[in-house]
Amino acid sequence: MIFGAHVLLYSTDPDADRTFFRDVLQFKGVDVGGGWLIFALPPAEIAVHPGDGTFAQKHGGQSLLGALVYLMCDDVRETVNLLQAKHVACGELEQEAWGITTTVRLPSGGEIGLYQPLHQTAFAR
Repeated sequence: MIFGAHVLLYSTDPDADRTFFRDVLQFKGVDVGGGWLIFALPPAEIAVHPGDGTFAQKHGGQSLLGALVYLMCDDVRETVNLLQAKHVACGELEQEAWGITTTVRLPSGGEIGLYQPLHQTAFAR
């Protein structure tokens, strides 16, 4: 049956962003050939949000649902301080009912989400 999940990030500079995940975020991974790195993720959860059907990505000849990546942390302010000490740009903190959020800028210029959940998580920590 299902044993895991594989997240795809589409980057305009995948080598730089792979280096960021390896060296800055210190994610462990494997090189599957030619410098193509695949990283292990921390525990994850998935939430299904309503959409209008326009947020999709063509992959393997299929139109797959779009997804956003948010990394989760225990203390978003501390995590932002650690990232900024490594010269990583982060967005402004925003307080939501479900968490404190920001964005993390990757070397390619793309951004991913980062948040401190204020809700119960679906996995044990």
